[in-house]
Amino acid sequence: MTDETLLDRALQRLETAASHLKIDQDVIEKLKYPRETTKMRLLIRMDDGSRKSFLAWRCRYDDTRGPTKGGIRFHPDATEAEVETLAFWMTFKCAVMNLPYGGGKGAVQVDPRRLSKSELERLSRAYMQAFSRVVGPDRDIPAPDVYTNSMIMGWMADEYSQIVGAVTPAVITGKPIALGGSLGRNDATARGGYYLVRHLADQLRLPAQHRVVIQGFGNAGQFYAQLAAKDGHLVVAASDSSGAIRRADGLDTAAMIAGKAAGQSLVALAAQLGAEVISPEALIATECDLLVPAALEDMIHEGNAASVQAKVVLELANGPVTPDGDKVLESKGVVVLPDILANAGGVTVSYFEWVQNRQGYYWDLEEIHARLLRIVEREGRAVWDIASARGISMRTAAYVHALARLAGAIEAHGTQPFFVS
Repeated sequence: MTDETLLDRALQRLETAASHLKIDQDVIEKLKYPRETTKMRLLIRMDDGSRKSFLAWRCRYDDTRGPTKGGIRFHPDATEAEVETLAFWMTFKCAVMNLPYGGGKGAVQVDPRRLSKSELERLSRAYMQAFSRVVGPDRDIPAPDVYTNSMIMGWMADEYSQIVGAVTPAVITGKPIALGGSLGRNDATARGGYYLVRHLADQLRLPAQHRVVIQGFGNAGQFYAQLAAKDGHLVVAASDSSGAIRRADGLDTAAMIAGKAAGQSLVALAAQLGAEVISPEALIATECDLLVPAALEDMIHEGNAASVQAKVVLELANGPVTPDGDKVLESKGVVVLPDILANAGGVTVSYFEWVQNRQGYYWDLEEIHARLLRIVEREGRAVWDIASARGISMRTAAYVHALARLAGAIEAHGTQPFFVS
């Protein structure tokens, strides 16, 4: 699958949503292309004294509803087309949740696992040096993504503050608490998805104790497993980059999380957990109530969607189900809770962090959880009602919901061209 088709396939969902609304074609034309994509090459000094360069990007897709917002990922396979697609999804994700943001995204083409901590810090600071004119608390606000974390965000925020000569915590979210980060940010993506499933459980016809399969046992996958287990649900299978494991009567999620924290893979933990090692294909085909793809894009596609045994798919990852995979799942009666709604807990709590940074007053964890719950339930219910009333999928309903808000904002700007520097 080429990168060019990644954005093309994302735009298919825009066109589908537009067919359910009466909106000006100018709105669609504006949303078909990113506002700006900046490409840089970062040159850093390695620990052995040599110098090495890395490609990096920052895309500001659309800022109609406010400053652009989106993570920065460090990944060896990162590309410009992927960054632009992710920024497109962020545009719709923020609109679905009614956050005053547009969509953005950034990436560095690097395998951070091959860098020392000091090399990683130099790369992170080099990124901010290169893109300091692109980002800003009123223009573009990055956050963590794949293979980046609060420590990296802390380095970037510190570098930006040094560049502008003022402490500016609101330039980045997902920072360490000590540097103005928000409580509740670490599990926000998983918690938002969990709140959504819990709120719609009756409509989704999920049993009181449901069986969960998690594809991708990183940050979001681990926190989802933790929340599910706490409420008495069974995680019966999970996978990471090493492979997949399964145990019919439920895996010990606490032991899995502890093992991962100690640097062990799920496959290495299988014997300790009394689990069988299975193929990634067998994981997708495991009988369960809820399948949670929490890894990368395009993990469920035309070639494997027919094997899905779940009643519901919760997209904690961005774009884990392809359009062709969607069609197969829909024909099987599987409900997909789409990424722009299902994993929007992360950007919602990032918004909370930005608000707290700007006002200089910080909320306790209970308030953050309560605010997140309120927004997830409100927007989740709205999307469910649109899907039910129009007889369309939850994905299309989420795009309809977001597109209506984006169209209103675009039209409110008027007919004259406008450019934001």
